[in-house]
Amino acid sequence: MENSPATRDLEGAKAWGHVMYALHAISAISGVLSSATVVGAFVFGWPSIIAVILNYVKRDEVAGTWLETHYRWQLRTFWFALLWLVIAGVLTISLIGIPAAILVIALTGIWVLYRVVRGWTALAGRQSMPVPPQN
Repeated sequence: MENSPATRDLEGAKAWGHVMYALHAISAISGVLSSATVVGAFVFGWPSIIAVILNYVKRDEVAGTWLETHYRWQLRTFWFALLWLVIAGVLTISLIGIPAAILVIALTGIWVLYRVVRGWTALAGRQSMPVPPQN
């Protein structure tokens, strides 16, 4: 059963999941190691942008499997990080909002690092990610 076509296809999709987590990690780590912020490097870095494109191209292959939760986790991490970055940008419009914007950027960076590490660790352990409730 390990060598069935369905298992091989799932292993390929799992490998793509690892590639996407690695690309996201490269972007996030570049934010830690450079003058950029973690969330800025994550959202605007080419590795993460490539990971998002790959995710949209490959996600139909994992529909209905435990890997679907990882693909969704990665996309939600990216888009929510972008949303929080936009909110931080809006906060910088006023002098009073600048400290709040800095806090939002810092907390979002920590959140991004957490989600990349948690997701990648769960993928390596063949565990699915939590699915948000549907309304």
